[in-house]
Amino acid sequence: DDNFATIVEAVREGRVIFDNIRKFLRYLLSSNMGEVLTVFLGVIGAGLIGLQSGDEALILPLLATQILWINLVTDSGPALAMGVDPATEDVMARPPRRCGERVIDARMWEDVLTMGLVMAVASLLTIDIYLPGGLFEGDRSLDQARTAGFTVLVFAQLFKCFSARSERASAFRNLLVNRWLWGAVTVSALLQVAVVNAPPLNVAFGTKPLTLDQWIVCLAMGSSVLWAAEARKWFLRRQVSS
Repeated sequence: DDNFATIVEAVREGRVIFDNIRKFLRYLLSSNMGEVLTVFLGVIGAGLIGLQSGDEALILPLLATQILWINLVTDSGPALAMGVDPATEDVMARPPRRCGERVIDARMWEDVLTMGLVMAVASLLTIDIYLPGGLFEGDRSLDQARTAGFTVLVFAQLFKCFSARSERASAFRNLLVNRWLWGAVTVSALLQVAVVNAPPLNVAFGTKPLTLDQWIVCLAMGSSVLWAAEARKWFLRRQVSS
């Protein structure tokens, strides 16, 4: 129609859609980077974290089925839920973006690489904590240590989905506005509990049940990505304000 308010609403809706596409990409790229770096650094630093066998055979920090589980089961729900994330308060207060501005810009790549590295380090440190040898002397089997690292990576990605909702704003701001995201995170967490504790899934995915203390460690290590993201956003806000 010829109502100017319709144009304003269309611009607003377009900005919301563009923002949600960026959230989706920020989350999935960070998650995939975390998986790639976990495997890469785990292979490169196998001796450092105790991922070595007596015959010097290569031991991977994650199994192929575990990576598939992360990509198809625990990642997909939160990623899709970001597509219906509500608009932020400043959606119409921001100046128009440049026509040539990339959807994935340099700042997003920086976030993807940084958060992916945090996920990988947290996962590999958890494996090292439970494995004999390495930086920390553990006493658990390879399967249980790998299960703990696998769980940390899943939890880290679930924590990341909250910080991925904004480039600068804290994840704790408007934390409860997207019920679909909370539902997807809850289902993903329950599925991870099932793949760790259900005997048929243990066989399929090479996992072992974790104790309550180990679950707490995995949750704490997984949350490190949220605190790292909050620190990065605080620094970015300080740069803008100064």
